[in-house]
Amino acid sequence: MPSPVISINGLVKKYGERVAVQGVSFSITEGEIFGLLGPNGAGKTTILSILSTLLVPDEGNATIIGHDVARETKRVKPLIGFVPQELALYQTLSAWDNLVFFGRIYGMGGAILKERITTVLALVGLSDRAGDLVQTFSGGMKRRLNIAAGLIHQPRILFLDEPTVGVDPQSRNFIFEHVERLNEGGMTIVYTTHYMEEAERLCDRVAIMDQGRILALDTMKGLVDMLGGGVIYVGLVQASVETLLPSLRSLPHVRMVVEEEGRLKIETSDSHLALLELIELCKVSNVSILSLEMLQPNLESVFLHLTGKRLRD
Repeated sequence: MPSPVISINGLVKKYGERVAVQGVSFSITEGEIFGLLGPNGAGKTTILSILSTLLVPDEGNATIIGHDVARETKRVKPLIGFVPQELALYQTLSAWDNLVFFGRIYGMGGAILKERITTVLALVGLSDRAGDLVQTFSGGMKRRLNIAAGLIHQPRILFLDEPTVGVDPQSRNFIFEHVERLNEGGMTIVYTTHYMEEAERLCDRVAIMDQGRILALDTMKGLVDMLGGGVIYVGLVQASVETLLPSLRSLPHVRMVVEEEGRLKIETSDSHLALLELIELCKVSNVSILSLEMLQPNLESVFLHLTGKRLRD
């Protein structure tokens, strides 16, 4: 297996009494699109800020291509591009002048910088708006220019923090296609999002985060396989649960049954067949079903399975 370009070990970051990141560890290999998926406040942005040398961890360490992000910031910065969730652009400057500014931060200038600006503007589809003030751009165009600024110095690794928040569907698709093209060119990308469909489309592996912890980390297939054939939540009259449990657990397509917040959580090998078996059992036993919810094997169901809540709750 190739050696990792990013390694994180026991990372902890606190803001006063609040622990934003709690003992997080993972590694990323070169050429991956690695997703951090979780709700606002899960710790995703804090991890990116540490990797981007903007924050120093309270415990643990992180390295990028062998360089410690806290102690070797000068070596790390040229290797990475960071596209923050908040737009890092000067509204009263043109797109071109914004990129001149960011290029000079990295010591670029002259013909090399001009050539690079021309290249990144073409990459994000803004060549024809190079001389226009950023304040005249739509939200999606600003997002695309934000990405161009993160690419100006040709980094090996790109950090994208919720890059599609507040943009129209056309711009979202443009960003998706652009991320895929960058990755096809060999770039390693770390992508944070709270949108299931983005992680499902783009990411080779996904770390599901909540309350500063990683709850699961795997390929998309590996995560979805955690649910087997799906999960059924069923509410029954409480007095009938104890009587029905042994028969329910012995159904052919039921893998496990547990009581959870007043309902039965049934893990299945095939949710459709298990549902038919459940309904027939309740009918024969003269037990009424008070509530019923089926979770098909997908990323949203995995998140609910791990946290007990939906991602956008």
